[in-house]
Amino acid sequence: MDFKDKSVLITGASRGIGRATAIAFAKQGAKVGINFRSNQKEAELTLSSLEGEGHQLFQADISVEVEAKALIEKFIGTYGHIDILVNNAGIAISHPIEDVGFEDWTTAWTRTLQTNLIAAANLCFLSAKHMMKVKRGSIVNVSSRGAFRGEPDQPAYGASKAGLNALSQSLAKKLAPYNIQVGVVAPGFTETDMANEALSNDEKQSMMNEIPFKRMASPEEVAHAILFLASENAAYASGSIIDVNGASYLRS
Repeated sequence: MDFKDKSVLITGASRGIGRATAIAFAKQGAKVGINFRSNQKEAELTLSSLEGEGHQLFQADISVEVEAKALIEKFIGTYGHIDILVNNAGIAISHPIEDVGFEDWTTAWTRTLQTNLIAAANLCFLSAKHMMKVKRGSIVNVSSRGAFRGEPDQPAYGASKAGLNALSQSLAKKLAPYNIQVGVVAPGFTETDMANEALSNDEKQSMMNEIPFKRMASPEEVAHAILFLASENAAYASGSIIDVNGASYLRS
């Protein structure tokens, strides 16, 4: 896959899947915009690990509408255009219905939907408006197997990712006449700092029992799927959702 001189914006790119995706795009010649909310130290580590030149950090809280708009404007102002958007940033808040009160329940839903779905929708809108003018572009949204199997202790997370899938497929149909492709990667458990911080040892063991490969995905494996869907070779796969979950959840 050749992304020479393509401009790529990756949200939540300071670590994990975002960092692996940034590294992979840079290896293929892309100019990478690394969006992060607050962890500048990790974002700078990502930046320093990229091959080539022209990469840049873009600090913004994408859940805030004015910051999302400013992010796209600054990115286009820097590179002149946006060829590829990767909506990777996301949050997961535990809020099991038997344990939380109504205030915590509503807070979890509001925060999760705002970051995982509404912010992604806003960035799709802002990027697509530019892509429609030049009649080219790729959007890849990072979903989750939780969109299909359900998330009993994090129902807002599962719902946000299911909504992201539906948004992506709606946009794939709408934007195809403009030569814009939209795809989704739906990972299962992935070996990231966020996953390791969120899971107890018992939870990790239970999770491993679900996975035939008996291991988590590497961020690089997820990044490979993202790059494929962003490539020109995947144009006719627009609207597709690629599962990267080690056969731990199979949907018909």
